[in-house]
Amino acid sequence: MTDTTITAIRTTMLRVPWPQTPWLKGHAFGPMREFLVLDVETRGGIAGMGYLFLFRPAMRTIACCLEECVIPRVLGKDASAVEAIWQDLWRATVTYGRAGIAVMAMSALDIALWDVLGKRANLPLHRLWGHYRGQLPAYGSGCFRGSGGDGMIAKALHYKERGYKAIKMQVAHTADLATDLDNVRRMREALGPDIDIMIDVNMGWTADIAIAMGRKFQDHNVYWLEEPVVPDDFAGYLRIAEALDLRVVGGETHFTRFDLKPFFENPRLPILQPDPMRGGLTELRKIATVADTWGMTIAPHLFPELNIQLLASIPNGLWIEDMGLAEDLWVDPVPVANGFIAAPERPGHGLAFRPEILRDCAVKD
Repeated sequence: MTDTTITAIRTTMLRVPWPQTPWLKGHAFGPMREFLVLDVETRGGIAGMGYLFLFRPAMRTIACCLEECVIPRVLGKDASAVEAIWQDLWRATVTYGRAGIAVMAMSALDIALWDVLGKRANLPLHRLWGHYRGQLPAYGSGCFRGSGGDGMIAKALHYKERGYKAIKMQVAHTADLATDLDNVRRMREALGPDIDIMIDVNMGWTADIAIAMGRKFQDHNVYWLEEPVVPDDFAGYLRIAEALDLRVVGGETHFTRFDLKPFFENPRLPILQPDPMRGGLTELRKIATVADTWGMTIAPHLFPELNIQLLASIPNGLWIEDMGLAEDLWVDPVPVANGFIAAPERPGHGLAFRPEILRDCAVKD
């Protein structure tokens, strides 16, 4: 057996220009994409890679947390002890962690450790975990409010032309509620009856507004209403879900299964959207299992190139979100074909940043 003792861990910050495409018009993510890349080396020569992409300027803080709190506890341990390492870091950081920066630092490492294990077994992660299916339907995300109603419709039609059967548009954080309702109405008219429309509020409303608007959206055959309120307003989530006939979903801003516990105890949300950057792949798998116990499905937040590994290995995977945020970065991208993403058969998670990205976009200062 290859010796998987961890001998070195390196972090690299990347600042990458956005691709020159009209379909990213209207995003509010800043002038550059910032990634934190974590590389794990083992005594036997197998290396694993994890990464974070957060939309917000916190990468230096996470890198500091890794250097001070995570890496010293992990060097010399066996990379195959993924669960033991996760639990040790969880307990070691509990007084200042349990969410936020500490859990994101843990997540980057966790993704890299699973990459090591997959490569050691010479299996993609979805087969290491127990393969269930070969492909998942993708929905076209990122119909940004910043591009206006016409821009959102244009991008949705672009997705439809590429074979997607569902799109996601944004509401809230705009001029007025009437504009939001009109944008949804126009989107349904433009797409016709056969494309599902998902609506993302991005935590922009209170429960009472979400209920009032959700009742109006129902007239336009909306598939789901996403993150209508801030993540800690569990009572608001339940009020909205009980008041509406359409699906109310959320979870991308919650950390670990513990943060999602109120949704499990009161299973009103039929679909959860956990984020692999908020607990790692270890935690994502546990969330999926608990959700399945309660009859809930999973449609994880973003990162289709990574989330496909989980979704291809579980029975309750539903949708994979594609926004086109990182397709240009990978040596071997994981493309959407006719609205579906196929699980790659490369060992580990199968991802590697293009060498020129690592060379030219590394933050030096």
